[in-house]
Amino acid sequence: MKITDITIDVIQREVGGTGLESDLGRFGGEVAQGVLRITTNEGVEGNCFVGDFRSGGAALFDPILKVLKPELLGRDATAREWLWNRLGILGARRGVTFPAWAPVDVALWDLAGKAAGMPVFRLLGASREETEVYATYPPRHESAEGYVEEARDIAARGFRAYKIHPGMMSTADTTKAVQDVRTAVGDDMTLMLDPNNNYDFRKALTVGRALDANDFHWYEDPVPWDDFDSIVELTRRLDTPLAMSDLAGYLFREPAHYIRLGAPRILRATARKHGITGMRKIAGMAEAFGLNCEIGTAGNSLLNAANLHVICSIANCDYYEWWMPAEAHQFGLVDHYGLNDRMMLDAPESPGLGCELDEEWIAAHRVATLE
Repeated sequence: MKITDITIDVIQREVGGTGLESDLGRFGGEVAQGVLRITTNEGVEGNCFVGDFRSGGAALFDPILKVLKPELLGRDATAREWLWNRLGILGARRGVTFPAWAPVDVALWDLAGKAAGMPVFRLLGASREETEVYATYPPRHESAEGYVEEARDIAARGFRAYKIHPGMMSTADTTKAVQDVRTAVGDDMTLMLDPNNNYDFRKALTVGRALDANDFHWYEDPVPWDDFDSIVELTRRLDTPLAMSDLAGYLFREPAHYIRLGAPRILRATARKHGITGMRKIAGMAEAFGLNCEIGTAGNSLLNAANLHVICSIANCDYYEWWMPAEAHQFGLVDHYGLNDRMMLDAPESPGLGCELDEEWIAAHRVATLE
């Protein structure tokens, strides 16, 4: 089965605003994203959406079509590992980034699953058919009271786990939020905290001690991903496991360096940067050392579906990240996967990613088709 064409439908859509103007969580307004189509001589088409709900996909279109497309045309559609091993030279000499390659990799896996008549997670090797989720919002509050209200709302909806994005709050306000949220939701709810790489060592240590006192499940990205000394020292001093990293510069080789350092205790991956191929490699690397690989939200419906398939093909991931509001990243599908009656997420059983494009919606929002 040979690749015969690669195109991108550019769509414009409106994303409702949420989060704080002063923090990384702010997004909203019109965004341009892409519908990637990889077609073959056997009539099978693989798909992925390009770009997340914050920055869109415009910067990724040219690398996909001008660099990756010529590499793939006429090649067997199963050549994912060949393309993976081309990334070093394509990055160094042609400027291809992991976020440009990732949707291509996901579309190739979607294509492979459709051709085999199997969902991707079964093609990868099924480990489970559903996963726990944790709910999270971008930073929306500037006081502990705001996060208490948010936590109560999430618990009332039936979620069993909640990740706090505390934004730019002071050390004192953050430690108060940690304590007050635990008191509000009780001991049965799993809690995490993610400051988005926003702290220096002293603040990270003080907040981390509050997490220890309140039995938090993990402490995500407290300091910059490359502040290795702080990551090692925080891991040594705190009981709450550090989980690193969602920051852009954290790609594939960085997890290996973390493992060499003996810190953090939890690695991160996401289809937005690592594709399906890279996520499986990072998860396998983590598994060999007895570590978890937690999968972070990817910014659009099909990349998040890729996250779900990988989670259901591995054993060393506790949660799917259920980002809210869902409308920020859900678009362009006939049906969006939702939580089951146990507030868990089922693995899609249809071939490929298990998602049907809403061609009518795409046509109504399409502003161009790039070849």
